[in-house]
Amino acid sequence: MTACVVIVTKNRLPELRVALRSALAQSVKPEVLVVDDGSTDGTAEAVATEFPGARLIAHRESKGLISRRNEAAAATAASFVFSIDDDAEFTSVSTVEQTLRDFDAPRIGAVAIPCLEPNQGSRVVQLAPNGDDCWITDSYVGTAHAVRRDVFLKVGGYREGLVHQGEERDFCLRMLAAGHLVRLGRADAIHHYESPKRDLSRMDYYGRRNDILFAWHLVPLPVLPLHLAGTTINGVRSAWQAGRAGAMLKGMLAGYLGGAQALRDRAAVSATLYRLYRHIKKRGPVRLDAIRSALPPQTC
Repeated sequence: MTACVVIVTKNRLPELRVALRSALAQSVKPEVLVVDDGSTDGTAEAVATEFPGARLIAHRESKGLISRRNEAAAATAASFVFSIDDDAEFTSVSTVEQTLRDFDAPRIGAVAIPCLEPNQGSRVVQLAPNGDDCWITDSYVGTAHAVRRDVFLKVGGYREGLVHQGEERDFCLRMLAAGHLVRLGRADAIHHYESPKRDLSRMDYYGRRNDILFAWHLVPLPVLPLHLAGTTINGVRSAWQAGRAGAMLKGMLAGYLGGAQALRDRAAVSATLYRLYRHIKKRGPVRLDAIRSALPPQTC
């Protein structure tokens, strides 16, 4: 099985160096692909000089993380595509090798790799409850996951109109509709050191906007009003609790205003599949054997 580790970066050269060293040290020697999304801090030149073992795709203009991850998946020939953020690192040389073992059934389209946020505590997320069963979850975090490249491309990759935030959930539901699942990983954890160079207003805006667009795009009509109502209430609550209501409320409004365009692109899942997705999300993680009979056929 061949693997590619993708790192999309922009103006975070010190953090990128850490991420690259950890990727290049992996025991199975994956292809390491850096996509520079318009850095102005000398990133492209430094990667070319300091990391000859990495492949570099450099751009002068910025198109964003979602678009660049789609580009990277199309640019590699590896069977499995791993993604980590440029402010993350593999703390074990075995993580890629261990994660490849988790793709041990055709149904597994993606693996949510265990991840620790050292700046936010010591809890490891995306870790399977035990190593004996195949545990299924509803989605994964962008900084710590791996996907089957062929499934990713056939499902259509990430929805680029989302721009930023929420693309993983949208993709994972579309992947579920094609009969493929997200498995919780059993590998040594990735560490994600959240960079201080984060535009929280941008994240707030697109996060809340894309919650609404998710519903317009994918939620079946019988439950769409209820889903939108719940999303709106939760969005307002999040805006109030975070103390950053401005960007979040603007994002929610933009999500509703963007509903007309979303409806033109709408390809809602079935009510049965939506119930399965909600079951996994609310009750998860769940054992594969517990939901196997409810799974749709594999279409890719």
